[in-house]
Amino acid sequence: MRKRAIFLDKDGTLIEDVPYNVEPRRIMLVPGAVEALTCLLQADYELCLISNQSGVALGYFQEDALAAVYQEIERQLRPAAIPLAGFYYCPHHPAGRIPAYAVSCACRKPMPGMILKAARELDIDLSASWFIGDILHDVEAGHRAGCRAILINNGHETEWDFSSALRVPDYTAHSLVEAARYIAGRKGETRVAQ
Repeated sequence: MRKRAIFLDKDGTLIEDVPYNVEPRRIMLVPGAVEALTCLLQADYELCLISNQSGVALGYFQEDALAAVYQEIERQLRPAAIPLAGFYYCPHHPAGRIPAYAVSCACRKPMPGMILKAARELDIDLSASWFIGDILHDVEAGHRAGCRAILINNGHETEWDFSSALRVPDYTAHSLVEAARYIAGRKGETRVAQ
């Protein structure tokens, strides 16, 4: 039987949003993150991070710096015995300064490439999975991949562009804890393709 997953945006959703941060000592889980992730694990979801990391393409940091970021997040979750199934990131940006990364790609959200790759590698049933993020690009990426999607309305979305049904969240929460409780209450439901 294929697994179900919660795909989590990293910055502003799981950890505090510090733009272009790859300094482990500045990484802090959002309030309630341990409670929320524990709730999702108890509801039998795998947890997977999905993150645009355009700082690589823009020349703010090297791609290999992201390994320490992931290790620090895992370290902070370890005391609560919360495992992450994976960390998928997109280092690209069409306006990047580093030629190898200055490309349009299928992985940069709102495109679904990272989610689709994770689903293949981790054997995830996308119709039984969710994406949680703090901007509408996250919602769109989740829907494009075939997941349901929750927007955490924490002030990070500034455009509010609902020009496509793909950008309309299935639910809007005010915190990661609220999102987790909502998902746990819908265990067993799947997304109906539109």
